[in-house]
Parts: sequence; C-alpha cells; structure tokens
Amino acid sequence: MSKKTRVASISIASNTLLIILKLVAGIISGSVSVISEAIHSGLDLLAAIIAYFSVRISDTPPDDRHPYGHGKFENVSGVIEALLIFIAAIWISYEAIEKLIHKKAVESVSIGIVVMLIAAIVNTLVSRKLYKVAKATESVALEADALHLKTDVYTSVGVAVGLLLIWITKWHILDPIVALVVVLIILKESYELLRKAFLPLLDETLPDKELKILRSIIDEHCINGIKYHNLRTRKAGNYKFIDFHLEVPEDISVKTAHEICDKIEESINSRFKHTEVNIHVETLS
Repeated sequence: MSKKTRVASISIASNTLLIILKLVAGIISGSVSVISEAIHSGLDLLAAIIAYFSVRISDTPPDDRHPYGHGKFENVSGVIEALLIFIAAIWISYEAIEKLIHKKAVESVSIGIVVMLIAAIVNTLVSRKLYKVAKATESVALEADALHLKTDVYTSVGVAVGLLLIWITKWHILDPIVALVVVLIILKESYELLRKAFLPLLDETLPDKELKILRSIIDEHCINGIKYHNLRTRKAGNYKFIDFHLEVPEDISVKTAHEICDKIEESINSRFKHTEVNIHVETLS
C-alpha cells in the first residue's frame, strides 16, 4: 500500500467515527447546526472514499489505452468532491431555513459543544497529515480531501461557538443562523476546489512560478547558438508533461544533440517530480 493510499484510509476511518458522534449529538440536542455538520462529515466520508480509490488508480502505470498514465483520475475525483460539497450546502440551507420558520429550541447544548470540539481536534490532525502527504506527492485528490477536513475544522468550531452563545444567551435562533454561516464557508470551499481540480482537465499550462523555473533551466543549456521554442506544458494529477522544440546548429552531431537533450531532461527532473519531457530537435537554418 502506497503512502498516499495509507493516509487516504486514515481519512475514511476518522470521518466514519465523526459522523456517528455528530449524528448522535445532533439527534439528542435537536441542533440543526450539529446535524448539518454530520451531513458535512457524511460527504467528507464519501469524498475520502473517492480520494482513496482515485490515488490508487492514478498510481497505476501507463497502459495501451492510457499511454499518458492515469493522473487525471485525481482531477476527476476533485471535481466530484467539489460537487458533493455544493450538494451539502443546499441540504444544510434547507434544514436551517426550516428551523428558522418553525423556531425549534436546542436541547443538551453541552453534548453538541463537546462533540464539535472533538471533531475539530481530530480533523485538524488528519488534515495536517493529508496536506503533508499531498504536498510531498503533489496529489490533487489528497489535497481536496485535506481541504474538506480543514473546512470541517472551521465549521465545527463555529458550531461549537454558536452552541456556547445559545447556552449563555438562550437565543435558539442562533443555531440555524450558524448553520447558514457554515453554508457560506462550504460554498467558498466548493468553488476553490472545483476550479483547482477542473482546470487541469482542460490541459491548462503549469503555474507561472513553475514555468519561470522551467524556462530558466532550459535557458541554462541554450548556449553556443542553441535556441528553443513552442514550449508546452500540462498537468494530470501529480504528473507533469513538458514538450518543446530545441534548435541546434547544423554542425552539431545527432549524438551531441541527444546528449544536450538528456542533460536538459535530467535538470528538469531534478527540480520537478513525476515529469515526462519530450524534446523535438531541429537544425538551425
């Protein structure tokens, strides 16, 4: 089992535990904000399961039907997770508005506060682990899962604060209001995740920061009349694809030209992980 798969399985286990805790606390207290958090965690669990299988598939070597590998499975996973977050926001909004209309009181506030704080602590630890592995492996799916849990931390703390204010002020209307605030946070998360996961599916170029590094690496080897053009880049999951045309003087042999290409590829691979470089050699006219 790979490092990415192991950390994804941890997310599945933690989300399962938190769903049970939040549902029990929500039912006992009658708090729509706590129940909304249970729904949020339910979609987090589904997202974690999707992330688990997507990282397993994305690590599969290229084959005849997928010669460029399976990296985009992680991007597809991210898009699905973003849509799930959007669905959660709609559901929570409905529940919150219903409670605003019927003005139901919240019972057993203390249980909700304790469970929300436990959820915040657990998700903080798991999301940090996910972010660490996601950064090390450049995994879009794990980063999306980490973003889910990070948002869950904020919303859990927000719900806990809302329940505390209800306990102090006895203003039970704060419960659905806090739930609607949770919705706004979730919608923002959904948009950011959807954009990050979807754009690579359109073969968008690498970020400007990475392109600047890439160009500087190529420029280091463009000496003695060597030039390059038509640089193209794209990303699929944690895999980067780079290709460009290298123009060399007529008096350079094929062997020397290939040696230059090998050096450029080595330099690029030393700075970027999981990179495939294709260089088309041309003769300067």
